[in-house]
Amino acid sequence: MMVTHKYLATDYELIRMKYRSRTDIVGLILEGANGGASKTKIMYKAFLSYAQLREYLAMLLENGLIEYEEGRQTYRTTEKGIRLLQIYNHMSDELVISNK
Repeated sequence: MMVTHKYLATDYELIRMKYRSRTDIVGLILEGANGGASKTKIMYKAFLSYAQLREYLAMLLENGLIEYEEGRQTYRTTEKGIRLLQIYNHMSDELVISNK
């Protein structure tokens, strides 16, 4: 099941974001890895350096939110990761509504 973050409509919006929380970055990585993706693809989708990406991938792997597919050399968001991404998107929706 593919889950997309609806508030990141364009790359321009992401580029102009100056500060992002760790939660926002985790959401971008989980979204980028949804369906399978290489490190490079995830790195560009989340606008992270390689060093930053390595740290986040290690943490996400350790917590069972993504998995590494050896044969394909890709990362994939797990069911647990998809559930977290859905919760994150729901919380984002609620925060946007309450700020109006």
